Amino acid sequence: MAEFDEPRFDAAAFLASAGLGRRVIQLEPKQAFFSQGDSADSVFYLQKGRAKLTVVSPEGKEATITLLATGDFVGEEALAAMGGIRLATATAITACNALRISRDEMIHVMHVEHSFSDLFLKVMLERSMRIQADLVDQLFNSSEKRLARILLLMADFGKPGEPEQYIPKISQETLAEMIGTTRSRVSFFMNRFRKLGFIEYNGRIKVHKSLLNVVLLDRFPGLDSERPSSSATRQT
Repeated sequence: MAEFDEPRFDAAAFLASAGLGRRVIQLEPKQAFFSQGDSADSVFYLQKGRAKLTVVSPEGKEATITLLATGDFVGEEALAAMGGIRLATATAITACNALRISRDEMIHVMHVEHSFSDLFLKVMLERSMRIQADLVDQLFNSSEKRLARILLLMADFGKPGEPEQYIPKISQETLAEMIGTTRSRVSFFMNRFRKLGFIEYNGRIKVHKSLLNVVLLDRFPGLDSERPSSSATRQT
């Protein structure tokens, strides 16, 4: 009697369509996938668009943890324990399509399909490394260099594509939260980048490859804008 091989699991097809325990949702800019404190009962896979992950302190201060792009998972804390809560808020920056996968279905497919669990682990590790790099950037670089790095990340430099990229619409307040400075400083740096030809913006921000010189080669025309003046450092 002829034997038939079982069809191989297609992770891309699984993540592209609705099915048992999963459904496709659409979000408008500023709409939340979930909010901090909500019940953690599902994991989301970002099919299209950009989003951000933020936390709010007991005092009401908000901080942006990381940016999310197409191909990212978010809400993985749902896999940790039953009855858990969301530790952060995930919000769409642009219009987004996402696959909402129930906790039970996510656990089932990860146990049964090793190719899917390998993919999930790879994405999680890449995001963990990105957040670690963000922390190092926050600790050791000036806010001007941190802003340059964020703009390059949002333009997907280092990935296949055009050498100059438009980034999603994002407010200066959000950029200030991400790099740990004020909105007025972000405005000052953005104007400086534009005058130096690193970026263009007229409704949307276009990032030029020359901005890489600020981050990788530390080449910046003129003096560092955050460096104290000689009069401030002169000793008596």
